[in-house]
Amino acid sequence: MRPLRYAINVTLDGCCDHRAGVPDAESHRHWAATLARADALVFGRVTYQMMEEAWKRPADGQWPEWMDESDVAFAEVIDGARKYVVSSTLDRLDWNAELLRGDLGEAVRRLKDQPGEGLLVGGVTLPLALADLGLIDEYEFVVQPVLAGHGPRLLDGLAQRIDLELVDRQVFASGAVSLRYRPVPTE
Repeated sequence: MRPLRYAINVTLDGCCDHRAGVPDAESHRHWAATLARADALVFGRVTYQMMEEAWKRPADGQWPEWMDESDVAFAEVIDGARKYVVSSTLDRLDWNAELLRGDLGEAVRRLKDQPGEGLLVGGVTLPLALADLGLIDEYEFVVQPVLAGHGPRLLDGLAQRIDLELVDRQVFASGAVSLRYRPVPTE
């Protein structure tokens, strides 16, 4: 069974808005390595469309001039990754993506039951639903040294408390900190 990992940037005050804490070169390298370790990415429609708009290789094959080396390294990994998208409104996808339909829990359990290194989920709404179903095996929060004061909050509306144990941490030169946790098994 391959694990499902939830990974996201978050500000010190819990904001998950992608515009609130912009990753630097070191963060992009970290995220590229994290993505590369996953067999596939699992996104909801909003996150999929946002990531596709920002990171899909342009039709001419050339990355935009605004991208620096770390942006390109991240873009190369996410562009080539297999993706599963949970959506009831999209009819078809491209960008190495496949729709997940039907019961969310069953669909994700089928993905987890396949052999491999793991799945990575991002975004805000879908991870909340997966956490409520008890399907997330590891959480990684890259805490940005920013107070946003607004925006969507990390796992806001969680149905019940989930106790976690710290399994790893990494401090970046920017002051951002990657914290990885696993749920504490319930008895």
